[in-house]
Amino acid sequence: MEKKVVIYCSASKKIDPKFNAAAREVTRALHSLGYAIVSGGGAVGTMGAITDESIKCGGCHVAVLPSFMKGLENPGVSRVVWTETMSERKEKMREDTCAAIALPGGIGTLDELAETHTLRKLGRYKGDVYALNFDGFYNPLIELLDHFVATGMLEPKDRDLIKFPTTPEELISYFK
Repeated sequence: MEKKVVIYCSASKKIDPKFNAAAREVTRALHSLGYAIVSGGGAVGTMGAITDESIKCGGCHVAVLPSFMKGLENPGVSRVVWTETMSERKEKMREDTCAAIALPGGIGTLDELAETHTLRKLGRYKGDVYALNFDGFYNPLIELLDHFVATGMLEPKDRDLIKFPTTPEELISYFK
């Protein structure tokens, strides 16, 4: 069976280029280790950067998009999987993956990360869950999760289901 990782990330054109540089580094490293990448597959922002880097590396990159986003897919992806809804998209993105990585992103990335964390907690997703805390991006989320633990809303063992590496190198070390 092919080793696959799902990556959640931004489709914004307005982000600091350092986030896309980190995403390209993660993409290169995962492909060099033999992983296929699954993502939202958009042509812009970090999604576009990941696909463009996958093409340069000759790696497999599967895009999963709802049918109402036809035309927004990056034409360079290895394969496109179409879904009817955003919920189905998230399920298809996680399917048969060994890990989920949230790169810095917006509300969609947060939604994907939170759902995957919840499914991991419930035993419905078996892969590892990571949020690349590059340049402290996820510090507010870490504080919120710690607040959940402090108030008894989340068990410490469940809070620890998300790992927060701070550099692409640290993140990739989990995959070696």
